[in-house]
Amino acid sequence: MRKLVVATTNRGKIKEIERLLDSAPLTLLTLADFPDVAPPDETGKTFAENARLKALFYAAHTGELTVAEDSGLEIDALDGAPGVESARFGGADATYPQKFALLYDALGQKKMASPATARFVCALALAKGRELLFEARGTVEGAIAPEPRGTGGFGYDPIFFYPPYGCTLAEAGDRKTAVSHRGEAFRKLRAYLTSST
Repeated sequence: MRKLVVATTNRGKIKEIERLLDSAPLTLLTLADFPDVAPPDETGKTFAENARLKALFYAAHTGELTVAEDSGLEIDALDGAPGVESARFGGADATYPQKFALLYDALGQKKMASPATARFVCALALAKGRELLFEARGTVEGAIAPEPRGTGGFGYDPIFFYPPYGCTLAEAGDRKTAVSHRGEAFRKLRAYLTSST
């Protein structure tokens, strides 16, 4: 089976991606298997730019087929923030509850009559050596919940309300990957990898 490096150290993402790719003929590695490779600066202005940057960087440094993704939350009332800064929003050491508080404070200043529409975005890129082989994008539309709810998922899931389920993605359990941004993007990657074997 082919090896595929999943270029992340985020355990939540790794678990999701493992489930999404479990039917593909692959042996999955993560950045934990390459501890001497330092991460690149994420200087892209879009999720897609950061995904490409990371995929090409880690493919060159590991010598393996590599997939990288960049994902985050876009809130329309905040002009798309936190966007590509989602992981770094509030500072490198900010916890997610602290990030939530900052977002609720910013939304509170808008004095909105209805819930703030938002989406999760995931862009992924697949690379081998210096060549970009495949790209995909996934999105899921929703709104910011009145307060954080749920203990499942990770990241911003507790504040992302998904109307068709009537709950946040942190409350959605196993149903999350069927509709999530990462689920959509990685199902496209699985189809590509399966068809190209």
